Amino acid sequence: MRILPKHPTPLSGILLAATAFVGTAFAQTGLTTIQDTLFKADGTRFSGTLTIQWSTFDATSIGTIVQQSKSVDIVNGNLYVQLVPNAGAQAPANVYTVHYQSDGSQQFIETWAVPTSSTPLTVAAVRTGMLTSGSSSSGGAASNSTPITESAVIGLVSDLGQRPVKGPGFGTGAVAVINQNGQVETAVGDVGECVYVDGTTGPCGSQQSQFFDAEIPGGVVDGTNTTFTLANPPSGSSLMLFHNGLYMLGGFDYTLSSQSITFVSGAVPQPGDTLVASYRIDPTAGNVVSLTTGSTPAPRTVMAQVLCSSNGQSSSTNAFLSLGGCDVPASAMKPGDRVEVRFNFTHTGTASGFDVMINWGNTTVVARHGSSQDAAFAGQAEASISGSGAQISVQSWGTVLSFLPSIVSSGVQPGVRVDLQGRVATPGSDTLTLASYTILRYPGN
Repeated sequence: MRILPKHPTPLSGILLAATAFVGTAFAQTGLTTIQDTLFKADGTRFSGTLTIQWSTFDATSIGTIVQQSKSVDIVNGNLYVQLVPNAGAQAPANVYTVHYQSDGSQQFIETWAVPTSSTPLTVAAVRTGMLTSGSSSSGGAASNSTPITESAVIGLVSDLGQRPVKGPGFGTGAVAVINQNGQVETAVGDVGECVYVDGTTGPCGSQQSQFFDAEIPGGVVDGTNTTFTLANPPSGSSLMLFHNGLYMLGGFDYTLSSQSITFVSGAVPQPGDTLVASYRIDPTAGNVVSLTTGSTPAPRTVMAQVLCSSNGQSSSTNAFLSLGGCDVPASAMKPGDRVEVRFNFTHTGTASGFDVMINWGNTTVVARHGSSQDAAFAGQAEASISGSGAQISVQSWGTVLSFLPSIVSSGVQPGVRVDLQGRVATPGSDTLTLASYTILRYPGN
């Protein structure tokens, strides 16, 4: 019998085996390996099961990965798993939700974001957040427990600043009204009464009080005259009297008899000072006089609209800071309208002078320097609106600073920001404060 010699494996067979091995390795490309050793808090190795869940997402290197889950056994702390990178997927499918089970119960949950990597990564390199064992997750859409500050969200703080906030008179179970500072308050009244457009309440259908705003009392402002007269006797305690923008307290700064105002010693208006009164009257009392202007075609009652009125901020730095102001919309600047700005600053300390700058949009209408001896600075600006812009007449003065009138022109602007700014010349113990400011609009014809 003839015995044939045994031949070695042909070269072609070796090549086929190598090709099969390369094909298997290639099938694993596009995956990232997570390899780590896991421990318990007592130093012993963790043994248990990891259940990894994910939502459908599109992977760049592989394609669409459908929603599913995968269980991985951890023996003696050894973790080895390969996953498709999901760090670039669209939210909410950009996390793997990993459930840790051991000793017959679920221990905790965490989320992974797996980047593309040619080398193995540890759990710490892919962990993005921790969840409590009671938290729910829908296919991996787990939430990160790390708090996010409002300032870290682009535009959130400014958007929140546009919302009205609660005012000092805020309550529940009643009609909401907006006060002069843009805050939400509750209309005050009895059940069955009506709420009027100015936020006040009263009996429905009856003749109501009339309001007079920004009336200038009659009388000579010369430093010696103590008595000034209103056009009508105010109803009840409705009179609000302002001296250079500061609110005067009835019975303390002045006394009121019918329509006559008498200032007490020490509060008498001085030359250059301004007096403004707002009040309501009872039309059923008779002797009602309207403030009118013009003679043709007919007298017209002038009523001021308060755009904003408030206390401002303080500054002890030598950089100009906005201490107060408000926006005047384009709808409030029609030809024939007038906008009046009244302001009062106080200066505390005598170590430094100060600077005040008031801007009408992109036009500076006041820029003055007060000395260390100026304890206060006040003034007003009145803008007359026309089709070509605004002509603004200004007057300002201080404790020592001289009275200075001026006229400034401004071009057409689609709404303006009236910005009252200030600074101290030398930062230190001195403080400049915008004590009060009021911006009024007088509508034209």
